[in-house]
Amino acid sequence: MALFGQLPGITAIERSHPGTVAWYGSAAMDCAETASSLGISREAVALYRDADAIDLHIDSFIWHRVFGYDPRREHRGGPFGRRLFGHADFPTAHASGLGGATWVITTNPFRSARGRKRVLEKNLRALLGLIEDAQGVRHVRSAQELQAARAAGDHGAFIGIQGGNALDESIEALDLLADRSVLRVTLVHLTSSSLGASSAPGSSRTAGLTDFGRAYVERLNELRVGVDLAHISRKGFFDAVDVHDETQPLFVTHTGLAGAYEHWRNITDEQLRAVAATGGTVGVMLHAPFLGRRDVTVRTVVDHLAHIVGTVGEDHASIGTDYDGAITPPQDLPGLWALPRLAQEMLERGWSDTRIRKILGGNALRVIGALRG
Repeated sequence: MALFGQLPGITAIERSHPGTVAWYGSAAMDCAETASSLGISREAVALYRDADAIDLHIDSFIWHRVFGYDPRREHRGGPFGRRLFGHADFPTAHASGLGGATWVITTNPFRSARGRKRVLEKNLRALLGLIEDAQGVRHVRSAQELQAARAAGDHGAFIGIQGGNALDESIEALDLLADRSVLRVTLVHLTSSSLGASSAPGSSRTAGLTDFGRAYVERLNELRVGVDLAHISRKGFFDAVDVHDETQPLFVTHTGLAGAYEHWRNITDEQLRAVAATGGTVGVMLHAPFLGRRDVTVRTVVDHLAHIVGTVGEDHASIGTDYDGAITPPQDLPGLWALPRLAQEMLERGWSDTRIRKILGGNALRVIGALRG
């Protein structure tokens, strides 16, 4: 424990709560040590690791762009404790047993359409370079490539785009994605765009997808790039469902469930059923204010997962943390290293190993396989 003061990126908060840190250095701790540090059972740690967990949404790259946050080194919070960033990085993903994740490039809506495309191309090169430089991490584009990465002991890094207006200069701009280096596109983010309306306060409650947005969805389908309906207005959501190729699964990569806690950011049961009807999956995020009014913990997160299971079954629930997405996660889930606590909470509810494996990674892997093979 004396090592705490010597590790870069560990804050005073985490030094005073040593149970939040599951491993040190470049080597993964064994199950007993990790279980002890997190205050959970060895069974939960082993199950989490063996499940090849997948996080559908990590936003660390935005901070690399803003001030040089380096996802190739270990982080344990930042100057604001667990708030905003410091939740995720490549070494932690690899050593803690996170099998795969989608590392996201978020779009700046205030650039011109041409400028957004130019910057996206630059950022794709930069993120691919960071992934290539990270030990034990491999860029993957399909379920098969992820499985190959895991067989080699690597973390599989997908790439996603948050804000489809990164490529809204024309439909032809989407040809940039023809090489499938990008797994999925979140159509809109916190602002409305040429594609359609955001769910964020201040956006139109009655606006949906534009005609261009509908054509955009159809082109993503042709390219077999996943359509992610996080952040979109409810009308826009169903506009996308209407034009989407029903043979391809839909994603909602990071959200809460209105049936568990009513909030403008959370999806309704009707939306949940629409995703499930395509064979898709919904990732529960970890921003505490979206999950509950107070005392939000790992139990609250699993309450949202339980709502998915109770509404559409266990084949459509996943994890999409939104770590490093300017969020405030629950105190007992301050970063990637703490995610085995999800397995512990699910075990304590009497959930089967099969269900837990599906939620931690199996459902996401199935959906990615249906999309890409």
